[in-house]
Amino acid sequence: MNDPQHTPGEQQATPVSRSPQEVADDVVARVLARAGTALQAGGTVHTSYDGDQLELEERTSLRRVAGLSTELEDVTEVEYRQLRLEKVVLVGVWGAGTAEDAEISLRELAALAETAGSQVLDALLQRRRTPDPGTYLGSGKAAELAGVVAAVGADTVVVDGDLAPSQRRALEDIVRVKVIDRTALILDIFAQHAKSREGKAQVELAQLEYLLPRLRGWGESMSRQAGGQVGGAGAGMGSRGPGETKIELDRRRIRNRMAKLRREIAAMEPARQTKRANRKRHAIPSVAIAGYTNAGKSSLLNRLTNAGVLVENALFATLDPTVRRAQTSDGRVYTLADTVGFVRALPHQLVEAFRSTLEEVADADLLLHVVDASHPDPEGQIAAVRHVFADIPGAMDVPEVIVLNKADLATPETIARLRSREVHSIVVSARTGEGVEELLELIADQLPRPGVEVAVVLPYSRGDLVSRVHEHGDITSEEHLEDGTALRARVDATLAAELEAAAVRTA
Repeated sequence: MNDPQHTPGEQQATPVSRSPQEVADDVVARVLARAGTALQAGGTVHTSYDGDQLELEERTSLRRVAGLSTELEDVTEVEYRQLRLEKVVLVGVWGAGTAEDAEISLRELAALAETAGSQVLDALLQRRRTPDPGTYLGSGKAAELAGVVAAVGADTVVVDGDLAPSQRRALEDIVRVKVIDRTALILDIFAQHAKSREGKAQVELAQLEYLLPRLRGWGESMSRQAGGQVGGAGAGMGSRGPGETKIELDRRRIRNRMAKLRREIAAMEPARQTKRANRKRHAIPSVAIAGYTNAGKSSLLNRLTNAGVLVENALFATLDPTVRRAQTSDGRVYTLADTVGFVRALPHQLVEAFRSTLEEVADADLLLHVVDASHPDPEGQIAAVRHVFADIPGAMDVPEVIVLNKADLATPETIARLRSREVHSIVVSARTGEGVEELLELIADQLPRPGVEVAVVLPYSRGDLVSRVHEHGDITSEEHLEDGTALRARVDATLAAELEAAAVRTA
């Protein structure tokens, strides 16, 4: 067996004599060796640019620190563990790819489980070509899983994949504990971290879309409407029957709630559109920060703008988009928008529900695609994010710059490999500030510049127009004359028309 402390980058060649399942067991051993540290050792690191982080303090205020109680029997901690800390067993099927790929996927599932507030007790990884259509694992492996769950005292099984409703029911009947898949786990994290009214509505809509085909009913005996002569009175032949069952009522309530949520989200869209229209009317360029979850997007936004956005070493720590104003070194104003993070196989329910939020990417003039260069598989993260971009109309047309973050943790070989594959890339560290000045210069160079050249003399009473030229244009020369301010500059077409109308004369 390989060393449990072995990292993916150091993985040795697998001996030919070993079976695929033995290799899978080694992968599980390495993941469990890091149990409780799937989110990287060292915890969350903040800089002075992150502000007071009051939201993080509120989020962690209910978490207990073990070993500090002076009571003989810490009843509070027992209650906390029972109510909050679920004990889970991870399950994965390794169908294609290398053992390193399987380990990365299982480790990410462990990080998701820890972010959701659970404790990983054990894990199983099965080597098979395709999942079993009945129980996902097959009857033999499912029975083995039931034994593991009973032995470690777990109360939840988390599957690294999407379970069909029938597979989940069959697996629950065998292991006798709650079974959830990767999609349900991600939705749970989103439900915990959503703060704004729109974000909560989007998450609830995604959860209901996921829940609808997975309701478990009690059969036709749970009729909620009278049948026979009473139910069919006045309706004629063919309408008499057992009535509507409880599961049908639940489905109808869910559909009604989903329709209401869609109306609420649609009603919130005009406010977002108005803000975008104001920025476009004033010709304010926009820069969107996007990327894989936990790649350091919020840390980078804080470093660039002192936004004070929540920074936590957890997956999907921030969901609500944040827009901040920034300036180039020559005085041009633009906006920086932090968006929700992505992950491999991001549930399509979330992509649909957060479509209005993700449109910030499509409407941007420049896209900063933040990548965790210290991750074992940064190329896989880049591919996963671009896969989501492909589902957003217009997102693939936005100029993209790959920002290789966490340069202080990444190896020089990884940095060199990524830079050779991604032509438009830059290396930074939001934690230490390395490369941030170069990134700001790159943003200034990539932002669209005004396209109309003007030469006018504005009366001194129109200082507001002079200020707008300073803020949104490129000034070539400025001179104060007897009858006004002489300006030579490049501005957008709308501002150029206003300058020409207000000008005393042409310079």
